[in-house]
Amino acid sequence: MTNSMAKPNYRRVIVKLSGEALSGREKFGIDQPTIDRFAADLVAAHSLGIGLGIVVGGGNILRGAQISEDGLSRPTADAMGMLATVMNALVLEAAIERAGVNARTMSALAMPQVCETYERQRALRHLEDDMIIVFAGGTGNPYFTTDTTAVLRAAEMGCDAVLKATDVDGVYSADPKRDPTARRYDRLDHQQALNQNLKIMDATAFALAREIRMPIIVFSIREQSAIETVLRGEGHYTTVG
Repeated sequence: MTNSMAKPNYRRVIVKLSGEALSGREKFGIDQPTIDRFAADLVAAHSLGIGLGIVVGGGNILRGAQISEDGLSRPTADAMGMLATVMNALVLEAAIERAGVNARTMSALAMPQVCETYERQRALRHLEDDMIIVFAGGTGNPYFTTDTTAVLRAAEMGCDAVLKATDVDGVYSADPKRDPTARRYDRLDHQQALNQNLKIMDATAFALAREIRMPIIVFSIREQSAIETVLRGEGHYTTVG
């Protein structure tokens, strides 16, 4: 089933990109053609008149939760993971600007020699000035994922939805890569997703989304022009909320 609508319903959204997506088909690092494709997609979405913020992960470089299992303290490991998100954000910012739209990296970790420090009112002004913002550094605190950051920034920026980019075209009853009988949902609410333990976002992110009634649009980033297509209401995706 394909979702459709005449024109975008959204005035402003947060796009959540995993770090792993930035590595393309590689297992590690940054794949520049993939970054450029995402940037072109974001610029096309921006041309629809929609305000855009991007929350980017750092898993293509380092995952704090994983390396903490090797004996490093979780706060230190998570700080390293947050630094990885800043590197990804800077690459994405540069690609967006090459594609023709002003972009700004804002980090929850203060590093003024590298990028702007996140501050809510300043971020809102950037959006009003028609910039695309790349939010880095997670929440600036250990133990919180970039999924939670995406929902938090969406609330702070007055967004209409969070677009969660994944490897599959929506939410399924089971992993469709392992279970060919898995059923894809067109729509479900936050409580259904929590009750069924559907692995869309971590529980903290979902609890916040449920509390503030923030819709989460789950789609596949592997498709060409995926972000623009979803914002036009076309293609396949699942709406949670």
